[in-house]
Amino acid sequence: MANSLLLLAHAAAELAGEHGAAHAEPTAFGLNPAWYVAAAMTVLILFAIFGAKAHKIIGSGLDSSIAEIRKQLDEAKSLRAEAEALRKEYSDKIASAEKDAEAMLAHAKSEADAIVAKAEADTADVIARREKMANDKIAAAERAAVDELRAKAADAATRAARGLIADNHTAVADKALVDQAIGQI
Repeated sequence: MANSLLLLAHAAAELAGEHGAAHAEPTAFGLNPAWYVAAAMTVLILFAIFGAKAHKIIGSGLDSSIAEIRKQLDEAKSLRAEAEALRKEYSDKIASAEKDAEAMLAHAKSEADAIVAKAEADTADVIARREKMANDKIAAAERAAVDELRAKAADAATRAARGLIADNHTAVADKALVDQAIGQI
């Protein structure tokens, strides 16, 4: 390949040499036009040889980039699906927790109402028992006072009767009473 380029450059130089005797050859950067033609032909030939492979290399590079981007997109989709599933799961858990909290609150309120009702009933029972106990104590105190009063009255009556009997009865009267009691038997 390098030989063919040299041949082309050599041929271009010979052609330029045959036609260039009559006038001065222009140069740029110290090179004559034949070198530019040779360089252009070399680039064209290199492009023809490697250009077919270059688009395959570029295409395969783009394909791999596309595949990588597609892989990342698929991964992002799966991550999004997982995130959506987790969000749904946690929103369901939150809803369940809120329902549980409401149920617990309702249960606590019903228990509190039951405790208050029981306390009111117990208080009413305690008040009724204490009232009954107080009434029983009052009745017992009244009975004791009545019994004490009766005992004092009986004691006073006994003393009075003893005094009357002692004053009004003599041995003769007692003998008559004893004889009468024996007669009745």
